[in-house]
Amino acid sequence: MRIVIDADACPKGVKTICVEAGKIHRLEVVMVVDTAHELRGDFKVIQVEKGEDSVDLEILRIATKDDIVITQDYGLATIILEKTHSVLHPNGFTYNKFNIDSLMFSRHMSAKIRAKGGRTKGPKKRKVSNDNEFRETLYNILET
Repeated sequence: MRIVIDADACPKGVKTICVEAGKIHRLEVVMVVDTAHELRGDFKVIQVEKGEDSVDLEILRIATKDDIVITQDYGLATIILEKTHSVLHPNGFTYNKFNIDSLMFSRHMSAKIRAKGGRTKGPKKRKVSNDNEFRETLYNILET
């Protein structure tokens, strides 16, 4: 089992939690980024060329049925959901067959509104509680 992170837009706190969990549970942590980002630390980095969905495609290529994938990308989560052990959002919820359709529909409706010149709510400011929820969800998965 590994923890594979879509690290381009992943919050720093989530990356830190994953590295700590990897050390405790003796798991490899893999962060996938494009060339616009540079990461260093006690984890493996896979850097891919900049391009639309290049990080997502690399995660799809390397992920196995035993991996835990961390991503904010609903599209990637939809595709990889059946391929991996678990898919987590950095806010601490697990993507599953029961919530992915509503998440994708919400994304679709927001895109339609923006295409017509409308405005949608942007991402909410990250709170300490988001990191706590993420930590709890990740450790629950690792300890079961």
